[in-house]
Amino acid sequence: MPALISTEFEGRIIWLGVVANQDSDIRSAPLEAVTLGWDGMPDEFHGGRTRSSCVRVTEQHKEGTEIANVRQLSLVSAEEMAQIAAEMGLDALRPEWLGASVVVEGIEDFTHIPPSSRLQSESGATLVVDMHNRPCNWPGKEIEKDHKGFGRKFRKAGEGRRGITAWVERPGALRLGDRIRLHVPDQRGWAHHESCLTGKMT
Repeated sequence: MPALISTEFEGRIIWLGVVANQDSDIRSAPLEAVTLGWDGMPDEFHGGRTRSSCVRVTEQHKEGTEIANVRQLSLVSAEEMAQIAAEMGLDALRPEWLGASVVVEGIEDFTHIPPSSRLQSESGATLVVDMHNRPCNWPGKEIEKDHKGFGRKFRKAGEGRRGITAWVERPGALRLGDRIRLHVPDQRGWAHHESCLTGKMT
């Protein structure tokens, strides 16, 4: 019996980008197509089979520990970007401000699709969803460069809408306009998840 279930939820890739060096800024440069390898996107700052642990996993690993890289790519939703922009009072939110790798249009509640889901493109290239990507200060800095006074609004507006991080399960090509289908794990949600979030484990 398959462990992953193909769904009818299908999106379209409307933007691709690569972050060359986050030491200077998070801004990604647009692409028309890219061929993913086992390390993610070529010349991507977040690429590689392993990475140094960051503040998001300090309860598991001391910062700077070498761990498997499950955040090779950052995917965001066109619909959620529009919601963020509206809440911030901007006409639009540019994907390069977010350091986005892929912008997907057409999958509802994109930031909250289940961890370990797969997103598979027409070429067969397959991404494994790690988890939702929490808002940080980097996008705010990029927004502030182009729209003074708006950067500080991003973290609140982006909560629950920042998209997901993912890693490459199967290499292949991604192109603008490609369809991308969602496959979800064949299991229900964990019964104690909510109690863990509220600190009321029983």
